[in-house]
Amino acid sequence: MNRRDFCRKSILGSLVFGASLLGLDRLGRLSPAYARSQAKEARHYQKLEDRKVWCQLCFRRCIITEGGRGFCRVRENRGGKLYSLVYGKPGGLQIDPIELEPMYHMLPGHRNLCVYTASCNFRCRHCHNWHITTQSPEGLRSMNYSPEEVVQETIRRGCKSISHSINEPTIFYEYMYDIAKLARAKGIKNLFHTNGAMRPEPLRVLLKYMDGVTVDLKAFDKKFYRKISSAKLEPVLKTLKIIREEGVHLEIVNLIIPTLNDELDKIKEMCNWIGDNLGEDVPLHFTRFFPAYKLTNLPYTPVKTLEAARSTGQKVGLKYVYIGNLPGHEGNNTYCPQCKTRLIHRIHFIVMSSNIKGGRCGFCEYKIPGIWDLEEP
Repeated sequence: MNRRDFCRKSILGSLVFGASLLGLDRLGRLSPAYARSQAKEARHYQKLEDRKVWCQLCFRRCIITEGGRGFCRVRENRGGKLYSLVYGKPGGLQIDPIELEPMYHMLPGHRNLCVYTASCNFRCRHCHNWHITTQSPEGLRSMNYSPEEVVQETIRRGCKSISHSINEPTIFYEYMYDIAKLARAKGIKNLFHTNGAMRPEPLRVLLKYMDGVTVDLKAFDKKFYRKISSAKLEPVLKTLKIIREEGVHLEIVNLIIPTLNDELDKIKEMCNWIGDNLGEDVPLHFTRFFPAYKLTNLPYTPVKTLEAARSTGQKVGLKYVYIGNLPGHEGNNTYCPQCKTRLIHRIHFIVMSSNIKGGRCGFCEYKIPGIWDLEEP
């Protein structure tokens, strides 16, 4: 089962949490009036003349007139103030293995509670979660969960971490921030999976309460970002550097799409940039593409392409290069860079065994980067 199937399954599965569905119309959608009445004032924006506001949250920096919304669909100008329409309105609270993020170097095999809402600030033509990311708050069935209730649910379900994922968590920044702050106080780990286009100031504020971040580096190509995702590459590279500067655990995902970002020369350029700017110990996941959304005309990523990309990363010196969405492949596993022994045996998202002890190789005691204990900062 791939991540897309997990997400679709969660839309129904998340309802068993028993949350109140107040504010839904007869089709199960959040009514516009209810969304407006429950809005939360946003962080990181400036007030302008004529009741306009200037959002400072992501790279787009939308100027929004009164009554209007930003590119993200979920931040609305009401009377010269900017409000989030998805605060406390998750589309689901699903429990996954943390490997699904993917996050391979943080408490392997544990249960992770994932939070998501409607919409996104990118427009990726290949989005596997398009049924969520293309929706406005009114178009996605949502639940009512305060940050306190999310943390309580995490504890009740025996989860060790909370992730903000599936849609772009920048979209629900205020909700994510408040959840992370409360979770940190309870000893629960925090992470988010992002497209990496948050602006530096809000990113640094958020990272104070984050233990790990998974960033989608969609391609090492400005044209790809512009044409395929309606976005920019530069903000993502800046985000990657900031995460490392702040000392937060980082993992990178590159979804390889046939004919669009599968050139080995570009992949090598990307791997060299990672090694030079972020370090050779940052885990890199090359993930298999499945035809989705507006790119159903393209084939699955060939296994040979994924293996060639992994080999390229290893040859330039990256120590932890993985292959994702290909169950049973040796690229699912973690190997010690020093003695070459398999340390974590995975089949897809499932951890079969682990020989990392105290953050070190169980055979030669080489230090493995990551978070291997709940007590680690």
